Amino acid sequence: MDQFDVIVIGAGPAGGAAAHVAARAGLRVALIDRHGFPRDKLCGGGFTGRSYRYYEEIFGAPIPEEIILTKHSVEFHAHGEELARIDGIPPIHMTMRRDMDHSIVRHALASGAEDFTGCAVEALEFDTRNVVLKDGRRLGYRVLIGADGANSLVARALYGRAFDHDRIGFGLEIEGPVPAKDAPVRIDFGAAEWGYGWNFPKAGSATIGIGGVHAKNPEMKAAMARYLEIFGVEGARVKGAFLPFGDVRWSPGRREVLLAGDAAGLVDPITGEGIAYAMKSGALAAEAAVEAIRENHPPRALTLYRMGLREIHSAMFHARWIRQIIFGRAFRGAFVRAFKGSGTVRYQYLRLMAGEIEYPALAWATAKKLPGFVVRSVSGR
Repeated sequence: MDQFDVIVIGAGPAGGAAAHVAARAGLRVALIDRHGFPRDKLCGGGFTGRSYRYYEEIFGAPIPEEIILTKHSVEFHAHGEELARIDGIPPIHMTMRRDMDHSIVRHALASGAEDFTGCAVEALEFDTRNVVLKDGRRLGYRVLIGADGANSLVARALYGRAFDHDRIGFGLEIEGPVPAKDAPVRIDFGAAEWGYGWNFPKAGSATIGIGGVHAKNPEMKAAMARYLEIFGVEGARVKGAFLPFGDVRWSPGRREVLLAGDAAGLVDPITGEGIAYAMKSGALAAEAAVEAIRENHPPRALTLYRMGLREIHSAMFHARWIRQIIFGRAFRGAFVRAFKGSGTVRYQYLRLMAGEIEYPALAWATAKKLPGFVVRSVSGR
């Protein structure tokens, strides 16, 4: 049996960041993923200012310019009505996950992580701290990091299921025609219940999709068809995936087994963006593993990890409160009217997308406007 300090399952943004940080600290690390890289991945590919900052902090270099497209214009729509087009906004970056994830994996391997991509996991043996691969190899670990997405094998092994079907989100998307050079980012509130639609222009295509809370969207395929009609798209191959926004695991793991990224439900409950918190949580999980192993007490990893996640968990808590106003039926009309008429509301939302403010600050700004939302909701103004 091959023995490792840390085994990371899943080589997306969370797993790649975890493997990179742990290997850079001098630990022996195995990076496992059933796919070889580069590989395609269903994702809108929005790369916010927060993502840009975390990428550079974790990997020591900015994301390569050739794999992102930066936009400075955005259009907001709601329920078929155009709310605003705003130019000169803080930069919003778009990327293809095939390129970005491959870049992250290269960072992890260059730092010393050992490459087990293209290898599927057969079994997890928590009692003996072993991972068994489908080819029969058995790998031992001191800390295991599950960064294997919304349908996480590690989460299922720990809890019996990867997520709560009543809370989980679901998204559908396509890669559409090449957009015009000056095409803005487009966001449509209400294209799905408790969610939105998006049209994200990229270098060689436009990613068009809708996402919302799964339990509130029994007719999501029909909603997607209606959304595609707006752009005159027919016959495109639609792909779907679960999006764990709003289903946060407040205790993400057990002892020396940690969950990061989508596997821990660390997806923005309002925007559905998961790349930033995936990278950050992966790095935090690795830092917890490094400290626990140096203390020669791997089961302490979860305690250390939860301490590191406090800021992200705080953001999740406040975002879940704010989304009641954005998506809930009681305040929906008032929010749309406020968003259309108030430069302040739009400005705060754009600052959030750009990573210039975090949710606690936005929650405070929203709380100050709450009486106005209530009056507008009751009066219909």
